[in-house]
Parts: sequence; C-alpha cells; structure tokens
Amino acid sequence: MKTIIEPFKIKSVEPIYFTTFHQRKELLRAAHYNPFLLKAHDVIIDLLTDSGTSAMSSAQWAGIMLGDESYAGADSFFKFEAAVKKITGLPVVIPTHQGRAAEKILFTILGGAGKTVLSNTLFDTTRANVEFTGAEGLDLVCAAGKQPGLIADFKGNIDLIALDTHIQQLGADNIPAVVITITNNSGGGQPVSMENIRGARAICTKYQIPLIIDACRFAENCYFIKMREPGFKNHTVLEIAQQLFSHADMVTMSAKKDAFANIGGFLALQDEVLAQQFRNLLIVTEGFPTYGGLAGRDLEAIAQGLEEIVDEDYLKYRIRSIEYIGDKLSEQGIPLVLPTGGHAVYLDAASFLPHIPRHEYPGQALACALYLHGGIRGVEIGSVMFGKYGKDGGLISPPLELVRLAIPRRVYTQSHMDYVTEVITDVYHHRNTIRGMKITYEAPMLRHFTARFEMLG
Repeated sequence: MKTIIEPFKIKSVEPIYFTTFHQRKELLRAAHYNPFLLKAHDVIIDLLTDSGTSAMSSAQWAGIMLGDESYAGADSFFKFEAAVKKITGLPVVIPTHQGRAAEKILFTILGGAGKTVLSNTLFDTTRANVEFTGAEGLDLVCAAGKQPGLIADFKGNIDLIALDTHIQQLGADNIPAVVITITNNSGGGQPVSMENIRGARAICTKYQIPLIIDACRFAENCYFIKMREPGFKNHTVLEIAQQLFSHADMVTMSAKKDAFANIGGFLALQDEVLAQQFRNLLIVTEGFPTYGGLAGRDLEAIAQGLEEIVDEDYLKYRIRSIEYIGDKLSEQGIPLVLPTGGHAVYLDAASFLPHIPRHEYPGQALACALYLHGGIRGVEIGSVMFGKYGKDGGLISPPLELVRLAIPRRVYTQSHMDYVTEVITDVYHHRNTIRGMKITYEAPMLRHFTARFEMLG
C-alpha cells in the first residue's frame, strides 16, 4: 500500500471561511504584514503552529467530562502524574499551564547573569526565558543541521565536540544546564539520535552539569530513532522514549504538541530539593502543585493524549504525511529543509528568495506571500525571530532563514495539503515579484509575535 490513510475517523468539523486575493491584500496590510496579527477567521489553512491546535480524540473529550476540579489532590492530577512517569521515569512531576511556564520556573532558579545555557538549538520562548534572567543561550547544532538541503538522518544533534570545548572554555560552574530539544524545532524539525543523547549525557556527567530534555515532540523524535538508528527497529516507541528520558536529569514539555492537548505542560525531574524550589515559584505564579495553572479536565486530556501519542500507526501516518508534502515540493525544485522533519515543512527562504538580502527579511516576505496568494499562515524562523543587532546596529542573522509550515495533528486532510503545495508552487513561480521588508516596530524580546513591517520598493 502506497497511500497512508488517516488512522482516525472525523466526528466533528468546523467551517473554513474563504477569502479572496484582494481581501487578503487588505487584511495583510491591516495586520502590518505580520501573520501573527491576522484574525484566525481570515486564514484558510492555518500552519502558524502545531502548538495547542490539534484535534482531540473522543477519549480525550470523554476525559474532560471526568475532570476533577478539586483545588488540591485532584484525581485528575494523579492520572496526569502517572502518565508522565510512565514515559519519563522521573519521580517528580510538576504541572504548568504550558511549556514556557515550565521554562520560566526552571531558568528563574537556574539562570542568572554570567551563566550560559548550551543547546542543540533553543527555540524562541526557551531562549527568551534564559536571556530574561541575564544568562546567555548558545546553540551548538551539528554541522549537518546548518545545511538545509543535505540529507542526513539526525540533523538535530548537538555537536558533542563543540559542547565539550565550550564547557572547558566557559567553565562548568558557569553552565547551569545543557538543553537538548527533541525534535530540533528551530533547525527544521530534525530529530536527535539516541547515540547523541548518550554522548551529551556522558559529557554532562563528566562536568556535573544537568541535562535537560525539551520534550515537546518526543514521540516523533523516538519514531525517527526507531526507523533510522541501528538497534531500535524492534523496540516500541514507548520503550525508546523511556530509554531516552533515562539519560535526563530534567524534562520540560509543552503538552500542546505531542500530547494532543489545547493547553498544558510540565516540568519533571530527579532532584527533590530542586523540585521544592520549583514548587515554591509555581505556587506564586501558576497555582497549587497538583494543578499548576490547569483545570482538572485539562490534566485528564493530557494524560489520555500521552497514551495516544505513542501509537505507532498514528506516528507512521504523521511522519509520512509531512514527507508527502516535502516530496511534492521537491519535485518542483522548491528549496526546503531535507529530509522533512516530524511536525512541519520548513521552506528555505534564503534560497527561495535569493534576491532579498537577510536584512530585508526574506522569511517574513515569503510568509506574507503565502498568505496573500493562498490564505496560508506560516511563521518565519530566521532573521526576525532570532536575529540580533551588533554593536554597530547591523543585523546579525542566524544560520538558517526558514518559513515553518507546522501541521496541526489530526486536523487537515491530504486534500488540504495538496492545496498547500499548489499555493507554494505558484508563489515559487512568481518569486521574483516578492519584495523585501523593513521593521517599523519591535518589542525588546520575542519581537516576532508583535512586530510590524512595511514592504520595500
């Protein structure tokens, strides 16, 4: 069988509102050429993020009706806790209202001026929570991860030689943690190998530095390990996940990704003394330790979602669906990150629009063009999201200039994805008409969420 069908049936639907090209032109102008500022009603296919946008299962909706809304010690918390412990093996589980809340608590305690957090690649909110404390976040992705068109199995890996070298140069006392993001979201949704995790664990142990796994898309990463890494073919995804997390001191997760939930997250760890510091901050900012800013019904939905995400029929469909889009785009010669990752297709905006220099934000220009021509909302991951300014005021761009098209779980069908590829292909054929952009307003941190732009020329 060549066709991978959806391993689910659709029970409930919501309508899509169709806009015209001329309507979208005005809507985009009114949103200051920032797709984040568009109304969702005005988006035909919304690929801005896969975070909190998944369709929940009938079992999750049933769980919502069972939610125990007790303030302390709710039954729903203990179901949630058991589900997290089953996968991670970590004894302490602290719920939060989403992943960035876990990061805020974590780095408020571990961060601080003069410290550096090393990572394969920190995503936007993780980096912001590190830098908000005065610490620095430093990305050490492997060499293959910096080459969008290169075919390699584990382009999300951290560079282990660079990791060891930077620890020696900076001093272990100045590095509060090493963070491995699975999959590597900023690097094209690329997976991290078990061998790489083990190598990072050994280096962290050598220097007595905590290893933290950012586990937003752990199941997708573990499926790639099963498919690509020698020795794991006959292991279940759950068994691979349990082995992977056995190397971690701490785990953060946004349950809005691989747990199919619309809200929620957690922080899990080994150290009970450190956990008490986290709980104290949790109570001030999120809530009591057995609800952590979540309703009982949300805890139920997450617990059920963590059971469903390790289903290998679903993961086979999920990975193949992303690959399907990548194959169709590659046939048209459209530059993208290859091989495709687990949750999104990443267009290589720098190669897609070579006539637009980095300081004119080709990724943002491409994201706007996709909306204008087809009502598709994606997100720039490049010089807007991760660019910094040098001492001379000039833009310092990150290694990759991408547009991410994140596919919500169990939401869109193959015909929707065929439409997406048709729009991208049409934009590619008219790429020379796309102009660069300039920023007219930006916030000091996480500017991509609220920045305003103007088209040039």
